[in-house]
Amino acid sequence: MVRYAKPRTVDEALGLLADGDWWILAGGTDFYPALGALPLKRDVLDINGLDELDRISATGDGVTFGARASWTRVVRASLPPAFNALKAAAREVGSVQIQNRATVAGNLCNASPAADGVPPLLALDAEVELRSAKTTRRLPLADFVLGNRETARRPDELVTAIHVPRHAVSGRSAFVKLGARRYLVISIAMAAANVEIGADGMIASARIAVGACSPVARRMPALEAALVGRPADASLLDLFDDAHFAGLTPIDDVRGTSGYRHAAAREIVGRALLAAIGANDEGEQAA
Repeated sequence: MVRYAKPRTVDEALGLLADGDWWILAGGTDFYPALGALPLKRDVLDINGLDELDRISATGDGVTFGARASWTRVVRASLPPAFNALKAAAREVGSVQIQNRATVAGNLCNASPAADGVPPLLALDAEVELRSAKTTRRLPLADFVLGNRETARRPDELVTAIHVPRHAVSGRSAFVKLGARRYLVISIAMAAANVEIGADGMIASARIAVGACSPVARRMPALEAALVGRPADASLLDLFDDAHFAGLTPIDDVRGTSGYRHAAAREIVGRALLAAIGANDEGEQAA
């Protein structure tokens, strides 16, 4: 017999997770499509009663997104320019109706290679908070998403928050998504860039992530290192080298070939980078 529970506190939810294999229901925008025409065979833990997880807060340690914070809440939140890429990605998550229901944490837990929220959060050095009845731990996002539909969450754990550390809250960012049409589209490739510019007009730091071109979204550490100390202008694109993108492993599918995705990644990283430094007006979607 399938059980359904809707706890009112996080502790109650964690107690249930400690005593069974539950399928966690938050926004439900991936939950129901995953069922298809099949009957429900797993117990369902509905966390929509956990109001304490439906918030976005800023402290001296950075910015925290509760696990139930929706993409609409992200768009409407008062956040510094470092979060422009995340807000742009939020506007690309399905329709407005989906954005009203879908959660930031759910996007991560679904672990799709084309999850729009992952590249901007990687570029923010985000950490995922996981709690069980006995422990609380934080994992860098890169260590949380392990592969296609695979995460490091244990059966007795609940993702309770996503944290962006203080050092990543400064700077500017941009997000560029390539799709087959303008709206309501799964990514062919996407990129997020976060940069800090020093008083001398040089790049002080850069964090760049590419999605939909590997089983998991990836940071570009070689390119990030090459950008530091360079003038914050269009000449940055001259630094790009094939070696900077060698870690990408795009696939062939109905949306594009591996070769096309690889070339597209280089192009949209350039667009995101120029948008982040204010050298053009690109910053959301390229169709």
